[in-house]
Amino acid sequence: MKSIIQKIVNSKAWMPLTILLLVLINWLGSKFHSRIDFTNERRFTLSTSTQTILKNLDSTVYISVLLAGDVKSEFKKLSNSTRELLENFKNYGGNKIQYQFEIPGEGLDDSAKAIVFDSLIGMGLRPTNQQVQIKEGEGKTQRQIFPGAVIKYGGKVIAIDLLQGQVQKNVFKSDDILDKQSLNSAEALLEFKFANAIQKLIQKEVPVVAYAYGNGEPPYGFAPVHDVFETLGKNFIVDTVNVRTQPFLNPEYAAIVIIKPTEKFTDDDKFKMDQYVMNGGRLLFFMDVLYAERDSLKNGELIAYSRDLNLSDLLFKFGVRINTDLLVDKHCDKIPVEVGSVGGQSQKQLLPWPYAPLLQPGSDNVIVKNQADVLGQFVNSIDTVEAAGITKTILLSSSASAYTLPTPARIQLNSLQTVEDVSRFNRKNIPVAVLLEGNFVSMYANRISQAQLDALKKDSLEFLKESKIPGKIIVVADADVVLNQVSESIGPLPMGMNKYTKIQYANKDFFLNCTEYLADKNNILDARAKDYTLRLLDVQKTASQRSLWQMINIVAPILLVCLFGLGYQWWRKRKYTKQ
Repeated sequence: MKSIIQKIVNSKAWMPLTILLLVLINWLGSKFHSRIDFTNERRFTLSTSTQTILKNLDSTVYISVLLAGDVKSEFKKLSNSTRELLENFKNYGGNKIQYQFEIPGEGLDDSAKAIVFDSLIGMGLRPTNQQVQIKEGEGKTQRQIFPGAVIKYGGKVIAIDLLQGQVQKNVFKSDDILDKQSLNSAEALLEFKFANAIQKLIQKEVPVVAYAYGNGEPPYGFAPVHDVFETLGKNFIVDTVNVRTQPFLNPEYAAIVIIKPTEKFTDDDKFKMDQYVMNGGRLLFFMDVLYAERDSLKNGELIAYSRDLNLSDLLFKFGVRINTDLLVDKHCDKIPVEVGSVGGQSQKQLLPWPYAPLLQPGSDNVIVKNQADVLGQFVNSIDTVEAAGITKTILLSSSASAYTLPTPARIQLNSLQTVEDVSRFNRKNIPVAVLLEGNFVSMYANRISQAQLDALKKDSLEFLKESKIPGKIIVVADADVVLNQVSESIGPLPMGMNKYTKIQYANKDFFLNCTEYLADKNNILDARAKDYTLRLLDVQKTASQRSLWQMINIVAPILLVCLFGLGYQWWRKRKYTKQ
């Protein structure tokens, strides 16, 4: 073997053979390749559900990422992470994943560019302005950046906002620098956003989600639930069901959403919901168990008191209890409050409103992982109670500086102008939203009436004492989380937006994640479980050791070159001295 290699090296054939070998290696590398992910959080490894989606594509997915050109370093980092992810997508989807990075409206005149921008905004993308360099020495200009992507498949189109899920307006500091933690969370959610969008485009059967009414819930078309129906309509087939008049709740519904009931549930209503869960149905509750509305504050105060919905026993059986108290939190939103008058004109100031807490993820569950604050309003606390076989997971909770106020309670606007006793905010992580999972036991297992049995028999249904498959229920102790505010000039605002500060919180993402978790059978939310560890430099060390490391970076390469030169000269001298 050695003699053959020696003959090849000594002959003129070694050069073409070497080139041929390199071409062969490159061809094999393009056809058969793999990667090893050495990161602790497996950030470069796609989830199983994402891999399955990409491997089973029937047609080509075209992705246009709108983060090209001269963008600030924060967006550049997001752009690079997106490029790495999509290249990873191609490893599983092959040529059925095609992507490009572009500047929206590039090369078009102002009117055509405006049409493109309006189209992107209509698809749900939100632009942000930033200064960019025109050409070297020619100053800067304003440019609208759309941190998002447009995905096309088989004639269908979906746009995704790469910053969605982070608090808008709070994401950017005063100098338009993207907050590092928000950017980190946005990067962690990239796989989920792209995989979820592709799944929606390729799915052949769209889940049916029902909006329940009949117990005083806001009706369809009512302004405060405008965004609820818009959000559901973009992701599911939406039906409405009257719990009061329907003989039973169809277990074919992927999930039933119950938002802000104001009238008592009858025993028959609860029986229908109970048996819906026993048949594998999934419920999503957004409840207000107090009479406490912001509109009542126009007179400067309100009295918050209990609203009896006659639902406590059913929820207790499922494993939770909503308390008739009020959450008061230092980590909160702001509202305008009259602080005086000048020249007969009322003067208002935005002041922290502790009854509008900014709720935080209460666990690492995929529903809330990497999610920003969720805005609440007159929120109640939740207790979990003993329920055999049921796993309880806290989804949302208060900050570390909160307390609960017993009701009935008088709430006054002018109290905001006084300094509240800090020592009262002595509780942390008070639960306000809970996920229940497992095999539920019917509340009517030992007390079903003959009338209820007859009603089931009439529709050829069987009474179930416990759920035949593991079920899922989410209970949120605040309906305002999903109700949108209404602007006098614009109309219904996006869910979670404060109409005074124009800050948009992550309410819509929380609502959609809850619904998808209940309705989705493909477990695409697993992609949200990914962690991106933010490894930042120690600011104090970098300041104190700056000169040392500058010196090392300058001197070390020069020393290495000198050492290499000296070593090479020594080797040559030694070699030719022997000869």
